[in-house]
Amino acid sequence: MPGIRRFPPGQAAVPFDVSDRHVGFDTYDMSTQQGTSHHYTRRDDDSVHYGQSNFRYIWPAECDLMARLAGLELEERVADWDGSPFTSDSESHVSVWRKPRSRR
Repeated sequence: MPGIRRFPPGQAAVPFDVSDRHVGFDTYDMSTQQGTSHHYTRRDDDSVHYGQSNFRYIWPAECDLMARLAGLELEERVADWDGSPFTSDSESHVSVWRKPRSRR
C-alpha cells in the first residue's frame, strides 16, 4: 500500500528506513501513480552511495479488476504474511485470487 496517506500537506516524500548505514525514502507522483525509491547507503570507507528505483503503485481494487478481467476471483486478502486482517489502515496486503471452478 503506498505511503501517501501519511503525507501532510506539502510533503513530497515518505521515509521507509533511517538507520546508521542507510536512509531510504519514496517520492510519489499522484497524477501518474508513479514513485521512486531513493537509497543513500554509507559504505565502509564512509563514502555514500546513491541508488534509485522507479515503480508504479496500484491499489487493491485495481488488482481485483485486473484479476477479474483475467477470469479470476478474489479468494482472500489479509494485511500481511502473518494473516492479520486487512483494514483501511493496513500498510500492505497479501491477496489470493483463484480461477473459478467450471460449471458443467
